Amino acid sequence: MLEVPRDEEAFAIVDRIYEAAFAAEQWPGALEATSAITRSASGSIFMISDHSPLRAIGEAQAEPLIDAFMADWKFSESVQRMCSTQPASFVRVDDFMTGDEIERDPIYAWARDFGVGSPVCTSIPMPSGELVLFVFQRWLKDGKYDQAAIDLLNGLRPHLARAGLVAGRLGLERARTAVSILSEIELPAAVMSGSGRVLTVNRLLEDMKDVFIPQAGGGMVLADLSANALFQQAIMHNADHRVVRSIPVPAVEGRPALIVHLLPLRRAAHDIFSGADILVAATAVSISATVPSPNILSGLFDLTPAEARLAVVLASGRSVQEAALEIGIAVKSARTYLDRIFRKTGTSRQSQLVALLTSARPFS
Repeated sequence: MLEVPRDEEAFAIVDRIYEAAFAAEQWPGALEATSAITRSASGSIFMISDHSPLRAIGEAQAEPLIDAFMADWKFSESVQRMCSTQPASFVRVDDFMTGDEIERDPIYAWARDFGVGSPVCTSIPMPSGELVLFVFQRWLKDGKYDQAAIDLLNGLRPHLARAGLVAGRLGLERARTAVSILSEIELPAAVMSGSGRVLTVNRLLEDMKDVFIPQAGGGMVLADLSANALFQQAIMHNADHRVVRSIPVPAVEGRPALIVHLLPLRRAAHDIFSGADILVAATAVSISATVPSPNILSGLFDLTPAEARLAVVLASGRSVQEAALEIGIAVKSARTYLDRIFRKTGTSRQSQLVALLTSARPFS
């Protein structure tokens, strides 16, 4: 039988929930404290949207379950049922499922393998149109949630909802502050969601209308077609691969060449409720006769080690044949690598590649 927590225990958990609203890294601790008083194995938060990648946070021991959820949630009848029902209180998910549906649901299968079951869930719609799911699960050996545990969770639900709303608002304010600070050091910057929706920009990037073009629905594209193809590709791959990319933008009359950097916001910089996933920053290139090292080129342009080595040799003025001989690969392989390097750097000729590589500098 569930032991009813003392008032001071409940108040302490409420305090932790509101602390998490101001410091996203505190959410796992708040969930763990909630799990402790409800005899739960784990607690997790999922942010679901039609326009952004799934975001999640949870207790450390819940990470395998979160990984499974993120891989299979679109194929899970239980998740789709909760999203369509949008329960305004904590409910037993089993009560909304048939036995056959539970048996074939991939999320349930992962949970059983992990030793947990009997999930309870509530949903909280956000003003941005996203849906937040708070999910708690018990160990199989502890059986299903009784009404006393659900009542405890429902007593905390208003605090979870308010903390989530506050966290979302504060997260956006922190993003605005960050890009504003970057403008003070003359760095044009923006923060975007994982789907490419612009959340905030600083005045420097906003003034670069010949480079960054706003789109309907809050998106953004680069004016240069080749650079934009790489930019959109990086956004598309960011959710799964946590892409760090640097994209060259050719010079035009009155403006030097640029490199646009995309950096994923992770860990303490990533707030599940704000939707801030990507930092975009632009730096002007400086002409130099020095070519960055292969390691730097790999990071800047997502080159493989072999491609980066070839790029460095080509930038020193060697022909493809000479470069192939120097690094010990076949000329045919060198040409294949060069084609990939062209695609990744947005260039089409060796002279363009050399000009880019002798002006490239890492984001700092």
